Amino acid sequence: MNAPFLVSAEYLSEHLDDPKVVIVDCRFSLADPELGYQQYQTSHIPGAYYLDLNKDLAAPVGRHGGRHPLPDTSELANKLAAIGVNFQETQVVAYDDSRFAFAARLWWLLRYLGHDNVALLDGGWTGWHSQGYPVTEALPTPQPGTFVPQLRDQWVVDIEGVKAHKDLPGVVLVDSRESDRYLGKREPIDPIAGHIPGAINYPWQDVTDAQGYLRSIAEQQQRWRDVEHSREVLVYCGSGVTACVNLFSLELAGIHSGKLYAGSWSDWCSYLQ
Repeated sequence: MNAPFLVSAEYLSEHLDDPKVVIVDCRFSLADPELGYQQYQTSHIPGAYYLDLNKDLAAPVGRHGGRHPLPDTSELANKLAAIGVNFQETQVVAYDDSRFAFAARLWWLLRYLGHDNVALLDGGWTGWHSQGYPVTEALPTPQPGTFVPQLRDQWVVDIEGVKAHKDLPGVVLVDSRESDRYLGKREPIDPIAGHIPGAINYPWQDVTDAQGYLRSIAEQQQRWRDVEHSREVLVYCGSGVTACVNLFSLELAGIHSGKLYAGSWSDWCSYLQ
């Protein structure tokens, strides 16, 4: 399927040796934070570098701010430069094996830093592997680039911004978690169950099919039909990670008013205890 910010395994296989393409492995397990890097060391797409959700794509956890605060932008910029990403030039292709859950965080962060030339690998690692494309355990040798970010600060809201905006006309608050967590029937991670008052539920898993392939652009547009004319779409999840899958979907649907509540439910409920 052709879509903005999306590449196929076939496309990537043809660009493995392209010096203008940098591949990033974002595999991660919330239940076992070391697993993703172990999987990367065992086998990955040739030339891919690894960025860790906790260590690279998030800042250390504090009392407030959620379980995955946004990383220090200058540190992230330096890490991107170190793996050969040249600002606004290099095409970055990110993949995971979790239906974009972690790769979309990198996609969003790069665009937040002002770098739009980034795509997700449709079908992820599982699709690549199952189609018989090459894999390796060899670690790439980076050719450092230059990355000077131009932050899009307006793309992020904090708890005060959510409180001030969520009930205004033309503003929609989207909870990206599974429906049973949104409904408060189950809460496996955070100390309090439920959702932010006024939020509507669009589970992030609906963006892809069960195999991790993006549903069609028409399906993305249909999915967001009720919010397409909103002035502002504030998106959250548990910790600001899988919300990025919904922000990806919104962008593909042609809705450019999405903003990330970076602290998400884990930040919100930290003030309720």
